[in-house]
Order: sequence, then C-alpha cells, then structure tokens
Amino acid sequence: MKRIISVNVKAFLTMIAVSEIGEGLLRITDNGYNVLVGSTAKHPMLFASYDDHPRRLITIKLGDKEWHSTAAGRYQLLARYFDHYRQLLHLNDFSPASQDEIALQQIREKGGLADIEAGRCAAAIKKVSSLWASLPGAGYG
Repeated sequence: MKRIISVNVKAFLTMIAVSEIGEGLLRITDNGYNVLVGSTAKHPMLFASYDDHPRRLITIKLGDKEWHSTAAGRYQLLARYFDHYRQLLHLNDFSPASQDEIALQQIREKGGLADIEAGRCAAAIKKVSSLWASLPGAGYG
C-alpha cells in the first residue's frame, strides 16, 4: 500500500532535493533518485540500478579541500545510513519509494514532521539541518 504524503511534506522533501542536488539535476534525471554525489547538471553522475545503494566512494574537490562520500539519491544518503534504515524500515531496495521513506524517518527522528505538517518550515529546517549539508545551520560551510 502506498503511503499518502501531505502537500507540505511533499514540498519539504522537494526543498531538500533542490537544496542537495539542484533543480537542473532533478529535471534531467529520474527526479534526482539516481544521482551520485558530486553530480552537476553539466556533468551528471548517475547510477543504473535501484536494487541497492550504489556504494560508490566519490572524491570531491572544492578549492584546496577534498571530501570523500558515498552519498547518493534524491536526498544524498550515505551508504552506511542506508544499511541502518534498510533494516529498520524493512526495505527491499534503494528505489524512489524507499528513499522517500528513509528521508521521512530521518525527519521523524529529529522531531521535524509536526512542524512540516503545520507549515513551520523554518522550525523544521532547524531541527533537520544536521542531516543535509546544504541546509542552513548544517555546519558544513
């Protein structure tokens, strides 16, 4: 059975996706669900199968700094977190529905879901900012 997601929650999930990977990648991919970290609209890096998290370690260079990440999907989830949520939520794959379920669970765990439902976007962002590097207050610079 497919979960019914409210308009506010859908909008918040889309806001995260736009913040994490950008509107350009959302347009030219499977709505961002198949995007690897480090992708840009000019140079998309995509994965082909939703059977499992792609588990690719990508090196990203910004200026003189270098980061290594396994982030993938619409919400740029790390492989190690996928393993945890796959078990917790009894997920069979890394499909768009599974990625949405994980993002919703993460938001629930941070106490942001009620704020989103009530339209308190700023309060919800503050609660979940540590989950997504692109959000204000995430601390990633």
